[in-house]
Amino acid sequence: MTEAVAQSGAPTRFQSLAADGAIRQLSDVEAIDLPRTATTLAELDRVLGGGLVPGGVVLIGGDPGIGKSTLLLQALTQMSAGVRVLYVSGEESAEQIALRARRLQLANAPVGLLPEINLEKILATLDREKPQVVVIDSIQTLYSEALSSAPGSVAQVRECSAQLTRAAKRSGISILLVGHVTKEGALAGPRVLEHIVDAVLYFEGDTHSSFRLIRAIKNRFGAVNELGVFAMTDRGLKEVTNPSALFLSQHREPVPGSCVLVTQEGTRPMLVEIQALVDDTHAPQPKRLGVGIEQNRLALLLAVLHRHAGIAVFDQDVFINAVGGVRINEPAADLAILLAIVSSLKDRPLPEKLVIFGEVGLAGEVRPVQRGQERLREAAKLGFTHAIVPHANRPRQPIEGMTVTAVERLSDAVGAAL
Repeated sequence: MTEAVAQSGAPTRFQSLAADGAIRQLSDVEAIDLPRTATTLAELDRVLGGGLVPGGVVLIGGDPGIGKSTLLLQALTQMSAGVRVLYVSGEESAEQIALRARRLQLANAPVGLLPEINLEKILATLDREKPQVVVIDSIQTLYSEALSSAPGSVAQVRECSAQLTRAAKRSGISILLVGHVTKEGALAGPRVLEHIVDAVLYFEGDTHSSFRLIRAIKNRFGAVNELGVFAMTDRGLKEVTNPSALFLSQHREPVPGSCVLVTQEGTRPMLVEIQALVDDTHAPQPKRLGVGIEQNRLALLLAVLHRHAGIAVFDQDVFINAVGGVRINEPAADLAILLAIVSSLKDRPLPEKLVIFGEVGLAGEVRPVQRGQERLREAAKLGFTHAIVPHANRPRQPIEGMTVTAVERLSDAVGAAL
């Protein structure tokens, strides 16, 4: 005889992930490393942390037409050679998906298709067919018969995502959910949607560019802020193994206002060109415009430049651009931005094959950044021969083919660069 808590009343749709409510000691729970299922797209696997985890739920959001369905269809067709896969479409018919697969030359892959928006029918199909990887395109089109609200409403999105997550944990199915975004770029639906799932990926890209970036902002099974780079072609998305080449301009000779930054996206060092244009203002209020960097950070850096380097731009318009449409959020770009501004103001180009990184404080000090050694090695691998870095990031062992200048103050960096 084993005592257990009685279930009162009729059974409901709410179920716990545990069989009972018994307390277990953490030290007694056996943690098993489950093998990941590789999507065979190296850039997507990088962002996921190595592949799909059995029972994991991944939410992928992005603007309409950015390539979410194309990316997942490519991943499913390549995985179908080794695992059972299912594509559940709530927006397209099977014929429309087949047309896309034919255009991508993927029509012969053994991918199961299920055009359905009823949650209960989808869950019954999962229990019957037992696929290993499932794509739901999209979560905003599903509805549950337990609720009377329309598909896409807050209650329906919350209920459907919760039920699919419980099914994934119970059966070990890896589920990828496609999520719509609002006009502001946030995922549509309740915020709890992002809390329920195990990983949240954003698929980004400029409509005027063929390049697409996929970024992880939440990942229970890997690092966040990882970045994957793809190029959109007429045959689908192609992986870009050397993204630094995308964000560097090819100048025949050094030009004023151009500076190369080594930024860090997750575990990947990446070279990005920072361009600055400083010009006389013809308005009472000078303009400060930054594309790819935070606007308030630019105003702060200009004040530091005036106070601690004696360089004033209060009567100049200042424009900053990160080449390639990449967004830079880390403070390691501070030193590169300021030296690009000084280069444009003095109309003197920075030395050729020079890379720069470092955070600049309000007192004019140049602070260290994380993973400085990896940044320098990446720059040396791409042929750069000189670097200006914070003093605390100077390499302990010389890097072959690279001369590193370590600085402690902003004024020292300006003197070393120009």
